[in-house]
Amino acid sequence: MGKYYVRVKIINFQILRKNKFRMNIKPIKTKKDYEAALKIIEGIFEAELNTDESDLLDVLTTLVEAFEQKHFKIAPPDPIEAIKFRMEQLGLKQSDIAEVIGGKNRASEILNKKRELTADMMRKLHKQFNIPAESLLA
Repeated sequence: MGKYYVRVKIINFQILRKNKFRMNIKPIKTKKDYEAALKIIEGIFEAELNTDESDLLDVLTTLVEAFEQKHFKIAPPDPIEAIKFRMEQLGLKQSDIAEVIGGKNRASEILNKKRELTADMMRKLHKQFNIPAESLLA
């Protein structure tokens, strides 16, 4: 185990004796806390499983994820972009989508953002192509 003494606002991790340590962890509340946690994670990223360092890594990554979800929200994709992305993933053509949403003209209008998706279309696209409902509803 490496020797660490890290004292920042979010963590006080200290090795007291061989295989004994003390760790006091607090939530990440500021950008400075976040950056400090990332620096610690970088230093222990290769920690062996079932060690004090791997436990610390698990706890810190959980705290970092919570901070990122709160402060760096990612907006859902545009519904049409979600459809196009899924089409690309599955190697689909506009005609494949047309069968689900009611014809080639309608598919063209939808994909060119000239017509809105209806609830029924969203339901069918979700069911047929497994496009996340939250992406279609955005």
